[in-house]
Amino acid sequence: MKVTRRLAALGLAMLPMFVQAQSMGDQPVRLVVPYPAGGAVDFLARSFAQRLGEELKKTVLVENRAGAGGLIGSDYVAKAAPNGLTLLLGTNSTHAIAPYVYKKMPYDPVADFAPIALLAVSPFVVVVNPQVPARTLSELVTLAKSRPGEMTFGSSGTGTTPHLAGELFNTLTGAGLRHVPYKGSAPMVTDLVGGQIQVGFDNSAVAQIKAGKLRALALTGPTRMPHLPDVPSSAEAGMPGYEALGWFGLYAPKATPAADLNRLAQASRVVMQEAAMGEKLGGYGIQPRVIMRADFNTFLLADQAKWAKVVKDAGVQPE
Repeated sequence: MKVTRRLAALGLAMLPMFVQAQSMGDQPVRLVVPYPAGGAVDFLARSFAQRLGEELKKTVLVENRAGAGGLIGSDYVAKAAPNGLTLLLGTNSTHAIAPYVYKKMPYDPVADFAPIALLAVSPFVVVVNPQVPARTLSELVTLAKSRPGEMTFGSSGTGTTPHLAGELFNTLTGAGLRHVPYKGSAPMVTDLVGGQIQVGFDNSAVAQIKAGKLRALALTGPTRMPHLPDVPSSAEAGMPGYEALGWFGLYAPKATPAADLNRLAQASRVVMQEAAMGEKLGGYGIQPRVIMRADFNTFLLADQAKWAKVVKDAGVQPE
């Protein structure tokens, strides 16, 4: 009888540990990408999901829920069951910029999500048509000021990070480049190569740069990129205060248990700090940068404040 009671007591004592370990169950994890398949965000998601699944010893499935600039997929995760099984690969567009460029948000980027970890960042490239007689940022500013209102810059759409990267450039330099929005990066790059616009802020035109169809002046980040080793950082190009980064972070619904969030955060850090992951993502202009849980939220709040000011200074009207 005493042995039976002791075993029962031992079982009860171990129960919380078992429940914590099994809190995510044996069902697959779904990583929602709020953009179409095939882009840089999707590539990051699929590369990350494969290794995250191996680290968690669980299946991690990537699910694309695109639309409304990332709002549809983000809202889906915000309203999902908080069981650690539905995650979002959020971006600065969905969490830092959207509140200031949309009049009605279906979710609150801070109140409706539990931050797990910042995973990576991606600077943009300041590119010009080869016919533009500027080879540095300072030469571009001088040229634009000599032609007030004439020079244009394209972006993947109003309110996107590339658009605001251009507006921040205008604010810091007084260049006065006129914005021309496109529906995505591809048509913008096509017109830039064709000379319909003169300047672009983009991270998808690596092939055109290497082929000589576009000229890269600088990155919008503080360090050089391995896939464009000859392109200077913004600091090296004479603008140390100019930083416009796309970023990618892992989120869960707000009430997700802390044990699940911690487990996911630790696994994410292991995956993103692997040298092989950095090499794989480098070809897409993505740099691993891990910031964990509460610090990630602090990072988000600072980024929101930065872009709110840029939107206000540029006079971007919410849609």
